[in-house]
Amino acid sequence: MRLSLRARLTFTYAGVFLVAGLVLLGVTYALFNQQLSRTGTTKVLATRLNPGPGSTGAPQNVQAAPKDAQSAAEARLLADSEHWMKKQREELHDAAVTSLVTQGSIALLVVGGAAAGFGWLIAGRVLTPLHRVTETARRIAGSPAADRGLHERIALRGPRDEVKELADTFDSMVERLDRSFDGQRRFVANASHELRTPLTLGRALVEVAMHRESASPDVRQLGETLLQINSRHERLITGLLLLARSENEITARAPVDLADVVGHVASQTAVEAKDAGVTVETATAEAMTMGDALLLERVVQNLLENGVRHNTESGWVSLSCRTEDDHAVLEVANSGPAVPPYEIPALFEPFRRLDNDRIVTAKGAGLGLSIVQSIVRAHEGTVTAEPRKTGGLHITVTLPAAQAGRADAGELSRSRASW
Repeated sequence: MRLSLRARLTFTYAGVFLVAGLVLLGVTYALFNQQLSRTGTTKVLATRLNPGPGSTGAPQNVQAAPKDAQSAAEARLLADSEHWMKKQREELHDAAVTSLVTQGSIALLVVGGAAAGFGWLIAGRVLTPLHRVTETARRIAGSPAADRGLHERIALRGPRDEVKELADTFDSMVERLDRSFDGQRRFVANASHELRTPLTLGRALVEVAMHRESASPDVRQLGETLLQINSRHERLITGLLLLARSENEITARAPVDLADVVGHVASQTAVEAKDAGVTVETATAEAMTMGDALLLERVVQNLLENGVRHNTESGWVSLSCRTEDDHAVLEVANSGPAVPPYEIPALFEPFRRLDNDRIVTAKGAGLGLSIVQSIVRAHEGTVTAEPRKTGGLHITVTLPAAQAGRADAGELSRSRASW
């Protein structure tokens, strides 16, 4: 069991107080015992316990006697007095021990308990600013998206001590992060406009030149090549913008059935798979999850396109989804060339391909699996890939299942409409 900082401080205060009290009690007892054992004290006690004639103290012989008998009586009287004095001193010593040690220890425990209570209150008051820092950090970390909640500040008031410096430093860090995310959002918005506009304009000019009646076959062939280059650049820009968007946590979540997404994507990719000579097989069961339907569609589409494009002639791609252990599971397997196991982690990095091919005629921009990983992480899921013994990959995506089972028909219809 881990103790809180407040509890540790309280135990520290109480422990220091008890140790100091025990030391003080021990020193007091030692000094009292030393004072009681001094010779002067013994003489005072002897004087009080053996007074002279005419006083009422220790027992004494008042009748006249011969000198020898008187000497013997005085010796006995002195011995009795010393024995009585020793007994009285032992009783006084025992009383002092009982008073100092026993009652003093009880008093020390009572005062120590009170000191622990006051220590608990003082520690709580001292740690209150730290609780504000923790609560603010927890609200920011628990915000629906990574870039939301960064406008919050602790704004701690009070003397400029270590806690105040910590709170001010935290506010400065959050402010810088807020400016950074604002700049990223503006950059993505501007890049989406500035990069797409010239590509769209260039495609339009090439298509106009190609479809002229006076266009020669060479011009038409050149136009086809330029359109392919332009299309690849558009896919690259779309992938980059989608990757930047999917890095953030999903804010608007809706029930999505992966079975519907797999069927929709498989029908859209059927033409490309047929042209590539690849057979697409689907085996779907209800797999409800919560998330963004468009982004989850992109996950299935990227995995299917990756399996079709990086395949062999007369190859196959298999898609399946199901619910297992409160998780929605999507599996995509494909035939293809052998993939070394040590190359698997690099495939999920941006602009990484198995053959390091970056020429214009490459099959993709090298962002497919990295986009898949970013979207899956944003949905609080995991994605793993394993090489198949006969070639190709087996990729498994695991997402949290929807809490309410089958989604409401209205929500699901809206998700389908967004596709």
